[in-house]
Amino acid sequence: MADSSKEELVQLIKRFGAYLTVKISNLLPISLQRLDSRSVGAVAGLAVAIVFTWRLLRSPSVPPRRQPKRQAGTPSSSSVSTHSNSTLVPSGGSSSLEDSRAQNVVDEFFQPVKPTLGQIVRQKLSEGRKVTCRLVGVILEESSPEDLQKQATVRSAVLEVLLEITKYCDLYLMERVLDDESEKKVLMALEDAGVFTAGGLVKDKVLFCNTENGRSSFVRQLEPDWHIDTNPEIISQLARFIKYQLHISAIRPERTAPNVFSAPTLEQFFGCV
Repeated sequence: MADSSKEELVQLIKRFGAYLTVKISNLLPISLQRLDSRSVGAVAGLAVAIVFTWRLLRSPSVPPRRQPKRQAGTPSSSSVSTHSNSTLVPSGGSSSLEDSRAQNVVDEFFQPVKPTLGQIVRQKLSEGRKVTCRLVGVILEESSPEDLQKQATVRSAVLEVLLEITKYCDLYLMERVLDDESEKKVLMALEDAGVFTAGGLVKDKVLFCNTENGRSSFVRQLEPDWHIDTNPEIISQLARFIKYQLHISAIRPERTAPNVFSAPTLEQFFGCV
């Protein structure tokens, strides 16, 4: 009985290893081509050890079954035949069962893990380290500098994404304003939203100008990896100078350059809606 169990375990490990190799090859075809046979074997062996240890710890122990006492007398030929037939398992069925068990273990081990918002931000920004962004229509609910003379309100839906960007990127916010009071309203709104305390943004990185060309000039001087704006003219002007741009527009605009992307809102670009 012990030899049979050992042999079954060995066969299951072999089938598991073969299926694991195929699984990893499908997931990482490029990486495996660069690895030598020893590296692939080490990775597969480690994964096998981890999975089987985990499965062993999860599996409840089954107490050994007591053997029934033999009845006196010689059993009839028919009962012996029935007992023998009931204990026989076709080799093909056993092989299929082992394949299924190995596949289930691998599938459970390779269950996809949902990425965090931080991981999505870094992936979407292509690991960009510097970002410039317009305030009106992106971070603020107001849609024009004239609106900022009355009030400034941070959009609650964009706040989580904004804070994640400040964790991984050097972020500069900028806007055209018509007076000093508008500047104060914007800074107060950002401060009340917790942008300066919870994130990596400081007030010195919130820039104000008097014209739209002034904002474009800010962007060219800072040379960011990404610029985010709502003005199609600025997006078009900067397409030759900035690596990537995101055009925030309620109506999907025609793509003007391969390095220009578009989305209705900043949070929707990162799949948060």
